[in-house]
Amino acid sequence: MRRTVLAILAVVALVGWPTSHAYAQDTKTAKGTVTAVSADSVTIKAGAQDMKFAVDSSTTVTASGAGTKTRKAAAEGTKPKINELLQAGTPVEVKYHDQGGTLHAASIRAIASAGEAGGGVMADKPASKTATGTVKSVSGNSLTISDAGKDMTFTVDKDTKVIGKGMGTKGASTGGKLAITDALSSGDNVSVTYHDMGGTLHAATVRVTPKATK
Repeated sequence: MRRTVLAILAVVALVGWPTSHAYAQDTKTAKGTVTAVSADSVTIKAGAQDMKFAVDSSTTVTASGAGTKTRKAAAEGTKPKINELLQAGTPVEVKYHDQGGTLHAASIRAIASAGEAGGGVMADKPASKTATGTVKSVSGNSLTISDAGKDMTFTVDKDTKVIGKGMGTKGASTGGKLAITDALSSGDNVSVTYHDMGGTLHAATVRVTPKATK
């Protein structure tokens, strides 16, 4: 399986259609299975929805055999067509821009599988922020820090990572799985990288910083 995936991801082609554009919009991601390919578009089944993407000379395609076909086309003074690089039934990941309802594919990458649900549009990850302070309280699902009299409370879960000197030693007896209540204690100086998820602050990483020496 690993060898197959590596073969899929090993080659890239810049597909040559006549129109080229510069895109400043936020990039979105969709996963699904190719259902149709034409000279200027690719349609995929992403979960329960069909998504049609416009393709042009700025669209890059990463797929098995794309490099060989690109070199052959270049030797003939042409560029490969997208239907020579992608076929119906191929699972893909598409990075795209939504231009007023027209979806432009910035890149199309063949993948091993679109997932159990057949893919879909990936949720945009909110921008990360950072807060520093002193641990006021910590439990299995929350962390409160205080900075200059202001408290901030974060949700924590299995995805929250705690980084700091000695954490590896503390987690050695549990196979590296260290509960946040064992990793942190009241009074610790920390830097928290978090995401604001609709008003709920989720701690992605908690970095313990050394206490100042007198």
